[in-house]
Amino acid sequence: MKIEHVFFDLDHTLWDFEKNSDLAFQKIFTEQNITIDIDSFLYVYKPLNREFWRLYREEKISKEDLRYQRLKTAFDKINFSVSDKLINKIAIYYIDYLPHFNHLFNYTFDILDYLKEKYRLHIITNGFEEIQTKKMKSSNILNYFENVITSESVGVKKPNPKVFHHALKLANATANSSIMIGDSIEADIKGALNIGMEVLHCNFENEMIQTKDFNSIKSLIEIKQYL
Repeated sequence: MKIEHVFFDLDHTLWDFEKNSDLAFQKIFTEQNITIDIDSFLYVYKPLNREFWRLYREEKISKEDLRYQRLKTAFDKINFSVSDKLINKIAIYYIDYLPHFNHLFNYTFDILDYLKEKYRLHIITNGFEEIQTKKMKSSNILNYFENVITSESVGVKKPNPKVFHHALKLANATANSSIMIGDSIEADIKGALNIGMEVLHCNFENEMIQTKDFNSIKSLIEIKQYL
């Protein structure tokens, strides 16, 4: 069947999470007079954040634990003493500041302008409910999408098939008329494949991929080769 619906992930796919996150931390560290090298902190924090997000996605930790533990563990690893009060303050400020930085990946507007003339566009994201729409408003991409489906609104997270089925129902779409585009092989690609959707993997880090079960792109503009 012909593709009619394009579902995008948001963070690490359209919205440049790493760049925006770095800027949010720089602002917080400056305001709170946290006297450690920001690059040293981020070097330790980023892989920890990915691991805690994996645990959160697998329902092994709560949202509150994710927010606290990723910071606490990072500070502990660089031997920087910080109170729970300050950690909780940083966690709150981070969520407040993050959506106000609006860097997108190259060609985001080009590809959305191209796709909107041919397809109905939607977002499926595991990101926190309270900030995903803010991110999209701040970066001026919200108006491209008919539906923004967050895992919190469904009650489970990608790759759980319930998220994808809910998104398809909301969009009045079928799996075989839809494609999922995202960066996470586990959450986006395998999750969508498991319910019969077409997929396109965003491999902007040019990582080695062991399977040929799906196509990958290194830039958003390459989507034109498939749609």
